[in-house]
Amino acid sequence: MDTTVDFSPYRQDGKLYGFVCVVTGASQPVGQAMIEELAAHGAASIYACDKAATTDTYARLTARIALSAPNTKIIPYPFNVAKEDETLVLIDEVLNAFGRLDVWVCSSALLGPASIHETTGDDVLRCLEAHSVAALFALKHAPAAMAKKRPAEGEQAAYPNAAPKTQEYGSIVVVSSVASTYGGCWGPAYTMAAHAALGVVRAGVAVLKGSNVRINCISSGQIDVGVDLGGMTDMRGMTSQFPPASLQAKETQEKTIGLERPGRPQEVARVAGFLASSFSSYMTGANLVVDGGASAMNPMTIPI
Repeated sequence: MDTTVDFSPYRQDGKLYGFVCVVTGASQPVGQAMIEELAAHGAASIYACDKAATTDTYARLTARIALSAPNTKIIPYPFNVAKEDETLVLIDEVLNAFGRLDVWVCSSALLGPASIHETTGDDVLRCLEAHSVAALFALKHAPAAMAKKRPAEGEQAAYPNAAPKTQEYGSIVVVSSVASTYGGCWGPAYTMAAHAALGVVRAGVAVLKGSNVRINCISSGQIDVGVDLGGMTDMRGMTSQFPPASLQAKETQEKTIGLERPGRPQEVARVAGFLASSFSSYMTGANLVVDGGASAMNPMTIPI
């Protein structure tokens, strides 16, 4: 890769050549799909962030990407999204290593209990931390890093695996759920937290004015992430991002989802790739619903 060229954020082909990205919730299926999608767009380096991130955690993922996108560097990074000081440390490390930050995908989330009778205040706080506090810290601190441009004349200008940039720009993508706009998808803690995540995105538009940094939300519907909560414990749902698709019978899915099936993590990730790239250069504060048409279906009009 030629890192001497300044890659414009408005490349017509939507490529992310030279870009440095952060993906949180990276050990979950949707997070891993996000990493693969950004790599497919040509991202130079991607920080794969999760609480227990290790090289072994992403061994299969990095092996796949090494074949499909050999110029992309995957960096496992242990990270607690609910800690503001860890957010600052991560940003410092990104800038020290690569001199730039371009894309931040908030893909961490928790389901929480399905019933209000089993929901505690701690459950609500944990869900809010994962869904909205994580996005708030990204909104608060990432834009200043995304504004970093080419070093002054005479300073170190060659960063490994990343290109210097002459313009201020960046994209923050918050992965949420259709629970961001209505209830009934799962328990109340999940719904409250998803609403709050969308609130961060909408508040972020005014915060980011003049920065050339954009923030957008993806509200996903029923996504098949291979989760089975059949053996639920007191911490049920606290390690899952979306309600299990298996909770709904195939016949019900065919009746209530326009595309008659749950979505796949890759289908959510493609939207994130769009929001990270130049293809969405005039979009900020948007909420893109990726639910196979479920929220547009009126149950009263569905044939019995």
